[in-house]
Amino acid sequence: MASAPGSPVRVRFCPSPTGNPHVGLVRTALFNWAFARHHGGTLVFRIEDTDAARDSEESYAQLLDSMRWLGFDWDEGPEVGGPHAPYRQSQRMDLYQEVGQKLLEAGHAYHCYCSQEELDSRREAARSAGKPSGYDGHCRELTAQQVAEYQAQDRRPIVRFRMPDETIIFTDLVRGELTFTPENVPDYGIVRANGAPLYTLVNPVDDALMEITHVLRGEDLLSSTPRQIALYNALIELGIAKSVPAFGHLPYVMGEGNKKLSKRDPQSSLNLYRERGFLPEGLLNYLSLLGWSLSADRDIFTMDEMVAAFDIADVNPNPARFDLKKCEAINGDHIRLLEVKDFTERCAPWLRAPFAPWAPEAFDEAKWLAVAPHAQTRLKVLSEITDNVDFLFLPEPVQDEASWAKAMKEGSDALLRTAREKLESADWTSAEALKEAVLAAGETHGLKLGKAQAPVRVAVTGRTVGLPLFESLEILGKEKTLARIDAALAKLAA
Repeated sequence: MASAPGSPVRVRFCPSPTGNPHVGLVRTALFNWAFARHHGGTLVFRIEDTDAARDSEESYAQLLDSMRWLGFDWDEGPEVGGPHAPYRQSQRMDLYQEVGQKLLEAGHAYHCYCSQEELDSRREAARSAGKPSGYDGHCRELTAQQVAEYQAQDRRPIVRFRMPDETIIFTDLVRGELTFTPENVPDYGIVRANGAPLYTLVNPVDDALMEITHVLRGEDLLSSTPRQIALYNALIELGIAKSVPAFGHLPYVMGEGNKKLSKRDPQSSLNLYRERGFLPEGLLNYLSLLGWSLSADRDIFTMDEMVAAFDIADVNPNPARFDLKKCEAINGDHIRLLEVKDFTERCAPWLRAPFAPWAPEAFDEAKWLAVAPHAQTRLKVLSEITDNVDFLFLPEPVQDEASWAKAMKEGSDALLRTAREKLESADWTSAEALKEAVLAAGETHGLKLGKAQAPVRVAVTGRTVGLPLFESLEILGKEKTLARIDAALAKLAA
């Protein structure tokens, strides 16, 4: 019995607090959030922290901080509460123990005494015979004598769920109708020998008790879905669940070498994108394109526009490739969409220690505000602002030797002397007048503006590439500009 289409939508995002959040996790959160907001439904934020060996409070705090930074709001969960609290699995262990016991008593589960060595041996034998290598049901129907013999050997059993001997068919919201035959979905463990519940039990139990109507999750979990559907049906029979949720499995996100992007890949870490200065809205815009699109001819949109248009049926089941260059380009477009005041405020972390190489007292707020509109048109990520404006606040420009070698060709000294002369008498209240001065210097030496301005740019900013040159000179000022040209001439003479 799947959830009725008209029932209030309730979805969940349920990460484990292990390590830094990664972009695949964010994409899953985004699709769940957009689905809930599109349908006016409820987003439940749940923490799956039953693995004491891997979970940490630090990772838990990072998860909450990341969700807030990304702009996700949740309707139930940590810091919000709700009717199904608590929302951390580590605080719900008595509940799982109670459900496990009910499944045993009703015959939906049984104790399995098989050792790991026995399981491995039988699996290998099944493989050799060309048969499915899942659990073979060895302990399904043990006699009282067999149980007593295992207990006499001091074996501690796990609890294993009894899969029904029937084909399971369900309609995936992304992939359409899927069929799983009994021989390919064997009985599976739900409680460890030490009594600790496994993900295979706690996840569906929480979904049932929290009345989740739609489960949107990664394709890597697809193989567990028929097992969970069977468990749901058992929970319905026991009066614990009301219905089976609808499932939708999101496509893999592929990284370098066309391999599935994993938590170990450097480019998967959300922290990396925060540190580089990606905007939350830019990153989310790009991640939404990994399996979905607003329209065939439009890549840039707001999260409000995504929410208005989002339909899980439009998600493409094929793997999506993570393209860092496209991600940067989309982020750059979002930077240009910001109001200038918003842009200047968001750049603030990269204009002070530890990112800024200049002394705090050297920072000039008026110069920063003057150059900001020019910088905003050039950046892909906010962290690039530091190198773009350092020439304004350092006592002398960064000496990039590659830029120097590229710009300071034979005759550059003569050009710089002429440019200095023209700039000395130019109108320094007009970037256009400064451009005309350098253009005139170039014409004196038979050079077009592009060739003429390169030595001036490197002399003043230290780099061949940067913000619009003549606006930069105007903001830096006449005195500092001419002093830097003099320094460049001295270096060329030496």
